[in-house]
Amino acid sequence: MATTDLPELTLAQMLRENARRRPDATALRQKEYGIWQPLSWTEYYRRARHFALGLRELGLEHGGHFGVLSENRVEWVIGQLGCGIARGVTVGVYPTSPAGEVGYVLGHGDVEIVLCEDQEQTDKVLEVRDQLPKLRQVIVIDTRGMKHYDEPGLTTLAEVERLGEEQDRMTPGRAEQLLDEQSLDEIGLIIYTSGSTGRPKGAMISYRNIREAAPGIIERLGMNEHDSVLSYLPLCHVAEQATTNFAPVYLGMMVNFGESLRTVQQDLQEVAPTVFLGVPRIWEKLHSAIHIRMLDSGWLRRGIYQRALQLCGPMRNRARSDLRFREKLAYGLCYWLVFRALQNFTGLRRCRVAISGAAPIAPDVIAFFRTIGIELLEVYGQTETTGMVTGHYPGRFVPGTVGEATLGAELEVADDGELLVRGGMVFEGYYRNEQATAKTIVDGWLYTGDVVERRDGQIRIVDRKKDIMITAGGKNLSPSEIEHAIKASPYIKECIVIGEQRKYVAALVQIDFDTVAKWTEEKGLAYTTFRSLVENDRVRELVDGEIDRANRELPPVAQVRRFALLPKELDHDDDEVTATMKIRRANIHEKYAGLIESLYE
Repeated sequence: MATTDLPELTLAQMLRENARRRPDATALRQKEYGIWQPLSWTEYYRRARHFALGLRELGLEHGGHFGVLSENRVEWVIGQLGCGIARGVTVGVYPTSPAGEVGYVLGHGDVEIVLCEDQEQTDKVLEVRDQLPKLRQVIVIDTRGMKHYDEPGLTTLAEVERLGEEQDRMTPGRAEQLLDEQSLDEIGLIIYTSGSTGRPKGAMISYRNIREAAPGIIERLGMNEHDSVLSYLPLCHVAEQATTNFAPVYLGMMVNFGESLRTVQQDLQEVAPTVFLGVPRIWEKLHSAIHIRMLDSGWLRRGIYQRALQLCGPMRNRARSDLRFREKLAYGLCYWLVFRALQNFTGLRRCRVAISGAAPIAPDVIAFFRTIGIELLEVYGQTETTGMVTGHYPGRFVPGTVGEATLGAELEVADDGELLVRGGMVFEGYYRNEQATAKTIVDGWLYTGDVVERRDGQIRIVDRKKDIMITAGGKNLSPSEIEHAIKASPYIKECIVIGEQRKYVAALVQIDFDTVAKWTEEKGLAYTTFRSLVENDRVRELVDGEIDRANRELPPVAQVRRFALLPKELDHDDDEVTATMKIRRANIHEKYAGLIESLYE
């Protein structure tokens, strides 16, 4: 199927179409107790249909709001597509969110029925239930530990599906009728933004937005029905929706769900996906894991590894077909000696295209993975653009950029450098926030808030418009560029740059506990806790050297002159980062004001 020929169908209608076209093909697989359990398109549609009719019996009307609070699993997408069949609107909630944030999203999103993964997630909802007057029903997937719960309006997923199955027998064709009446202009999802500068906003995504975004994603990444993906990033984020639902449902691809977030690397090795999406932190963790693995190896293996990186580094951005004979020979030798094992270790040996999105990534991290033979590309998009609107073509990577516009996306750069986007993928507006919608969409153009540079059609992200710093000397600086140069170090997990109206640039640095602990053990140094590592003079010297390395890649005015090590890991529960691990800069500046001021004494 050509990407421009995707059917003019909603996601739920497309699910029904796949059940008709390829009834016995595997749509989903979920790992349970170490065994991968397949679900065909027929079974996927049947369960979603029964869940839809069960929701209708529970009182969910056309346009009603249904929440999901769970890690990624088969039941998440059955719930979402079932809600779609019932012609409701799905509102995802981050499973890592504390009860207060869960309550805000469910309350602001006017959620009437919520699907919870287990006892832990259910307890969060029950804790704030008295603040949610519209919430009528809580559905639980895994009821272990809940035998004595007797709260009103509490039921199980199995019971809702049984209720829907009964309705399907009594009124055959009811679900088909609901789907036949569904239109692309209906809202299918409300996706809440990360809320890095305030309360999250609910972006309304219509089925037309999804249908218009899907061809660009599929064409740019060269995806087809034979590809497979591992779903592990939160499904309440638009990037994971794009690779778990949008593209796979339109193409008929297979999606795999692992046992939990904690088993991602093992699941990757078993699934060996052909397409893989990772946010920068995932790539940084994989980079650090390889670094630790090499620290554990002998001197000979380390030496071969370093030599392979040096030898193949200059080839990393060229297509294999463009390499000269001697270069192909050198790469082939390095592949069999080093890179093949590293690709197997990451689980990405069969990966045809790997993607980094949702936030900027350090250039050195991209360079590393491309050197070891993983075709890592950077893409750009927002919740408000229903996912990716720029990206590289495989084999046509341009370092330092996020590629060119995808199919259907029209891009312009405003006089102040802000990127504007127009096209059918631009969202319908913010739920219950007309003022913010009017500021964001003007004359059909989405004002992204990102400052960019455009050269030969390639887009380079400078920074968020609101984050651009102006030093006391009047120099404009991008904190993201400085931070990502420093975070390329496997020993540094997070960096927050300070410089607004300051004489020089300084930074708060959070060490990567695993890699620094391993380095400390190699040096024979003692430590007990995160804080004891931070207070070790040798660790400070290590970080100082890493910052000096990064400074050599930065212009003098952007170089970090002084830094302080954070005494603890930044935490979502402490309101220091969002559920997607984006820094809440204002909160950090307020909480660590004394530490920041000490850098300028």
